[in-house]
Amino acid sequence: MALPEPDHPLPRRAGARGLTRGAEPAGGGHGEPFAGATVPRSAGPDVTADAYRRRIRLTTTEPGLVVGGLEDDMHHFRVRLRHDGRRVVAITAEAPRSPWTTCPDAGIRLRDLEGVPLFERATGAAAHADPRAHCTHLFDLAGLAVAHAAAGRTRRQYDAEVPVPVDSRARVRLWRDGAPVLSWTLEGGRVVDPPLYARAPWEGGFLRWADTTLDPDGAEAAGVLRRACRIGLGRGMDLDRIATADELGALMTGICYTMQPERIGHARRNRGTIRDFGDRPDDLLGRPGDPA
Repeated sequence: MALPEPDHPLPRRAGARGLTRGAEPAGGGHGEPFAGATVPRSAGPDVTADAYRRRIRLTTTEPGLVVGGLEDDMHHFRVRLRHDGRRVVAITAEAPRSPWTTCPDAGIRLRDLEGVPLFERATGAAAHADPRAHCTHLFDLAGLAVAHAAAGRTRRQYDAEVPVPVDSRARVRLWRDGAPVLSWTLEGGRVVDPPLYARAPWEGGFLRWADTTLDPDGAEAAGVLRRACRIGLGRGMDLDRIATADELGALMTGICYTMQPERIGHARRNRGTIRDFGDRPDDLLGRPGDPA
C-alpha cells in the first residue's frame, strides 16, 4: 500500500509516540556514503527523533535459498526464494502484520516470478509481472531477493530513517549493512538536496531514472530510500479510522493488490497493528522466523 500525497492527508494522531509498542498479533547512489552530505561515516540512527523506520534484510541461509524480511511501522513481511543459480524455482511469502485483511492473499501472486531468470537489478521483477497487481512491499522484497541471489551475496541489510518533517523539511537517511549510504533533504515531500537526486523525477519515473543513472547497488539503495520516504508519510496518521479500503476512494484505487477494484470494497483495516520503532530500531526484524 502506498499512501496519499501530502495534499490529500488523512487526519493525524496526537503524536506518533502514541503508536503501539510490543508484540505483534498472533499469526500474524553512487556508492559513496551519504553522497552530498557532510556527516561522519560512524553516524547512526537518531533514536531521539520522531522518525519512521524501515528495515529490510536478505540472507542466503543455504545454497539456493534466500530469505527476506521487511518491517516498519505498518508492515511486516517475509519471502522465501528458491533458485537453481539461473532461475527462480519457487517463491513463498508470509505476512505476520499487514494493514489490510486482504494483504496476506497477495503472496500467492509472487508465483508470477517462478521460472524467470535471475536479474541483477531489483526492479527487474517488473519485466515479468505487473507491480500494481501485487502487494507493493512483497513485490519489492521479492525483487530484492532475486537480485540478492543473482549477486551471490550472503547477507544484506538496509535501514531507513524518515523523520517527521519540521517546516516541511526533513533529512532522510539510509544505511546498508550498518554503513551510511544515502542522505537526502526533503522539502514538501520530495528531494531538494543533493543535486543529483533533486534532478530525478520524484513521481512517474524515479526507478527508471535510477536504473539508467546509477550502478545496480546505487539504484537499489535509491529505490529503497524513496519507498521509505513515500510510506513514511503515513507515520502518525490515523489510519485506524478507516474501516474498509474503499473509503480511500479514487485516491488509491488500482495502486496495489488490495486496492484493485475487485477487492477494495471488502478489504478491511487490520486495526491496532501499527508499531512505533522510532527509539528502538533494533527491534525491527527481531522476531522468530525473521531472517538472521
